[in-house]
Amino acid sequence: MPRTAFRIIAPTLALVAATTAFAGGWAVITVEDLPDTVVAGQPFDLKYSVRQHGVHLLGGLTGRIEAATAGRLTTTAVGKAAKDSGHYAATLTFPKAGDWTITIHSGFMNSRTTLKPLRVLEAKDRATAERPVAERGERLFVAKGCATCHVETDVGPKLAGKRYEPAWLARYLADPQSVPLPSGARSRMPKLNLDQEEIAALVEYVSAGQQVGAR
Repeated sequence: MPRTAFRIIAPTLALVAATTAFAGGWAVITVEDLPDTVVAGQPFDLKYSVRQHGVHLLGGLTGRIEAATAGRLTTTAVGKAAKDSGHYAATLTFPKAGDWTITIHSGFMNSRTTLKPLRVLEAKDRATAERPVAERGERLFVAKGCATCHVETDVGPKLAGKRYEPAWLARYLADPQSVPLPSGARSRMPKLNLDQEEIAALVEYVSAGQQVGAR
């Protein structure tokens, strides 16, 4: 092969490889029904979905869930496919009370997400545990995949320091198709089937604006 042709082809192949890796290499993990607390020693079902580039549900994956606490105790589980393609479930049992950090490895390339710490309580303490709405919103911002699109990639507009009218934001979170695409967004957010309490908590957190996306 002539040297000039090699000079042209080699960078082209490198560009194709990089583009292919970017195009297929990340996904958004969305946790369903995130509790404020769970009870030590009792099985906890963690349900989540995986969407390539935050849009298309990905089926056929085998995920891995890891959880650890400050005392270096760990527990693991396997994320198994549910009936609906792109949805998964894993059962975790935390051996003792404490704040446990959960990392979900989707099984798709290197896509994973680490949740804000989950409070694990003894059974006798659970009735008295409540979280402020904004704090719950911060945990949901990570668990629902918002941080992946609005902090870690350029798919969604950056939210830090911005403020949105709460009623508009609530409508958008309930049904992204019902309102115009926000300024700076490169694609439309999928409908995540958030319940009213989740929407209220996310609105409280995002509307505050200043610290949105801090990990």
